[in-house]
Amino acid sequence: MQAMSEDKIIEKQKLLMSIDAILNLMPEDWLKLTTHRLDIYEEDKAKFQFIAELEKLISNQNLTKKSLEQLPTAYDYIRLGHPLSSLLEWAIAKLNSLSHEDVISFSSKTAPILAVLRTNQLLKKLTRIVYKGKLPFVFDKSTIERVYGFSFEIIEIDSIEAVEPFNGSTIFIHSPEKINDFKLHEQFDFVLNVYPEIGSILCVNCQEKLQYIAAIQHFRRRETIAMTPFNSNYALEELVDKTHSEPLPEATEIQKSEVEKIVQSITLSDSKVVFASSGLSMQYAIAMGLIDEAKTKYPTKPIRFIVPPNCYGGTNDQARRVADSSHDVKVLDLPVDGENDMVSSLEEVLNSVALEDGVPYIIVEIPTNPRVEVPDLEALKITLEKSRLTKSGNKAIEPVFILDQTFCPNVHFLSEDNILSGVKTIAYVSGSKFPSGGLCTAGYATSNSKAQSLMTKIDLHLNICDNQATSLQYNLLAKQLPSMNERIYKAYINTKEFVSYIKQVLPDAKINFVSKELADQGFTPSVFSLDLPTKGQTEYDREKYKRTLNLQLINKMIKDIANESKFCVSYGQLKGCYWTIPATSTQGTTKEGDKDYIVRVALSPEMDLEKHKSVFLNFVESL
Repeated sequence: MQAMSEDKIIEKQKLLMSIDAILNLMPEDWLKLTTHRLDIYEEDKAKFQFIAELEKLISNQNLTKKSLEQLPTAYDYIRLGHPLSSLLEWAIAKLNSLSHEDVISFSSKTAPILAVLRTNQLLKKLTRIVYKGKLPFVFDKSTIERVYGFSFEIIEIDSIEAVEPFNGSTIFIHSPEKINDFKLHEQFDFVLNVYPEIGSILCVNCQEKLQYIAAIQHFRRRETIAMTPFNSNYALEELVDKTHSEPLPEATEIQKSEVEKIVQSITLSDSKVVFASSGLSMQYAIAMGLIDEAKTKYPTKPIRFIVPPNCYGGTNDQARRVADSSHDVKVLDLPVDGENDMVSSLEEVLNSVALEDGVPYIIVEIPTNPRVEVPDLEALKITLEKSRLTKSGNKAIEPVFILDQTFCPNVHFLSEDNILSGVKTIAYVSGSKFPSGGLCTAGYATSNSKAQSLMTKIDLHLNICDNQATSLQYNLLAKQLPSMNERIYKAYINTKEFVSYIKQVLPDAKINFVSKELADQGFTPSVFSLDLPTKGQTEYDREKYKRTLNLQLINKMIKDIANESKFCVSYGQLKGCYWTIPATSTQGTTKEGDKDYIVRVALSPEMDLEKHKSVFLNFVESL
């Protein structure tokens, strides 16, 4: 028995030495990037492939900077996981004799509980939350039960050993002094360690592990984020008793107020601005805040989220997940792209919601993604402001327009003189795009004056989910936001020139980009989509040929301009050019028939445009 104990000690020491070596050698991108290379990423092997290859490096004593750089991508978006969160989870699992998939880290302290509660609600399973001493956060039980529909009980215990069996799931909440102090007990199905300054780590300890792990991972993917790279690195340094490379950043209330003022000056809105850990964290707070508003003001009326079916996959998936867990919420499709017109589609859907006396919440992107289309804004205003009647002849509830303006965060949709000033409008932006230049995962939202009363509810639910922006995210936004509009314009000029060049050398390609008239109105995105010319006898052959051609183009660009062109899903970056295929990245969970198998290109203000033109011409000449 003693020999076993010594072996365990030696094994632990070796593990900690390996982690220490990795922290000393890790690529800078592990800390800095928000999106990762898709050319070395297989989604069905997310995290597992990274861990398997990392274990081989450790086993073969081949830990070098170069070998770590060549590891496969852990996750495509940093908000759902990344190399450092994966390393942290693997280390915690190893030290506690668990499988690495059993350990899931979060930036939020309450989101992992909500993930379990949502899963159990769908399974019709009871949940109890137990803690000893003091609950390390405020958990608004009545609001969660009323708005989210999640039922549970909270119990303070005197001792872990005294916990009785329970016909359901038991979540034990612990706030330890040490990163690796986990109270795994047979009566605890989930153990949540809460670290006030950096997030939380959940250990799944129940029989039905696979079902829960998949559901919790999906919640982290859509409604919150993983523990951030900086905080994961901080936790790993604690784990190996390493002197911290940097102290935890702080964002004072004065700094937060300054960032809010910057956003207000950009949006020309006087409403409250709220900041989230990611764009989807922000959207979740908006959705739940508006559901709370509807349940408070219209408790008997159905709630309808109106969403384009080919909208960004995260937006679409999250809206449907919210509807799945609430019996009075449904998602209605809003066709907006190609042959479909947003305004006429909206007219039809709003009429149907009025007839059932529903509460209409509309989520759209302007410009649309990935087709970069802008609706007729005057017609949109008329449709949104139109007074409608219910089936019984009463006045229908006016809609709330929820606008994802990530592609063009510089457009003044929220100003008093804007065309939408007569419509309750909330706008939100993914902060990992233009606002931070691709340096963080934050998101923010604000409203026009007509909708400003809704911001209090949204802020409430941002806090319930503990999905506020981190101090580092505030600091990065404070640094990058002031130059955003200038960067957007410079990136647009590069994009416009590249689009013109492609039209010249490949006139048969279909390009989706804004017109000069839209640009004159302020719509200056640095993203365009490219539908390459194809050939073949049948539709199947033509589609197959085009999809092969898409990858050939992307692979050539990232091979020939490796220092600038990347196979990534993001945009708004400070330098270089990002390439992706929406159907296989941003639209990952969108219905197959609504996916876009085209190339989406995102340019930056700083890049070698002439080199990109030259390589593109080589591609055209090879066709």
